[in-house]
Amino acid sequence: MSANGAEIWRTAGSRVCYRHWLVITEDGRMVTGRQQPRLVLVSLTCEGGQLCLNGPQMEELRVPLHQPNNAVVDCRVFSVDVQGKDCGDDVSNWLTRYLESDNTVRLVHFEPHLKAQRPFEKEHLFPKDEKVAYPDAAPIMLMSEASVRDLNTRLDKDVTVFQFRPSIVVSDCEAFTEDTWDHIQIGQVELKRVVGCGRCLFTTVDPETGIITRKEPLDTLKTYRLTDPKQKTAPILGQYYTVKKTGVLHVGEPVCKISY
Repeated sequence: MSANGAEIWRTAGSRVCYRHWLVITEDGRMVTGRQQPRLVLVSLTCEGGQLCLNGPQMEELRVPLHQPNNAVVDCRVFSVDVQGKDCGDDVSNWLTRYLESDNTVRLVHFEPHLKAQRPFEKEHLFPKDEKVAYPDAAPIMLMSEASVRDLNTRLDKDVTVFQFRPSIVVSDCEAFTEDTWDHIQIGQVELKRVVGCGRCLFTTVDPETGIITRKEPLDTLKTYRLTDPKQKTAPILGQYYTVKKTGVLHVGEPVCKISY
């Protein structure tokens, strides 16, 4: 194992975000910040066996986290069939009121025995046995602070790393170095790079305001980050990884590039 000569990179932050929660329409179609930008302002936490929802101008909602009698719902993430356990009418009413939607929305939660996605079916570079709940593609998306700083030199208004919803953020490296990290270790955890993350309209939703511009930073990324032949119209920023060895991640741990 090497750290690429004298270079040592460090985790600047991590978010355990496996996307086990999904907002859907009554017929099971996913609802995201692409359709409802203000969803990015909703916070969901689990405390003392309760599910807690908070949002601007809304009273906090607390409901039991485990509701065994709730229905299992068939859902679709893009074109893929998955399942989720419904979180109940109180949660549905809260979200529908918050979004000021004419159509009812519901929240579902993934449980291990339910039908999951197999990323291999959409992208054959993923392991055949890989399963995920509701992410677009992979369990982990990693990117560097330097890549966002490079992007900001080209924008009229800076964006933050949160605009891109990474699972792991790395510091102390050059911009886009993560494009070359095929196999890395962070503490006990080993990760294997699969493919670049093709960015979409969701990147134009401001995580602080919930406002979508449908332009930046996506338009600028398209001018210089159409780097993956598989992603002909989606610029790459960040990399998708699978987990080869599980463990606990700590902010500030070194990121080592594994060589064989």
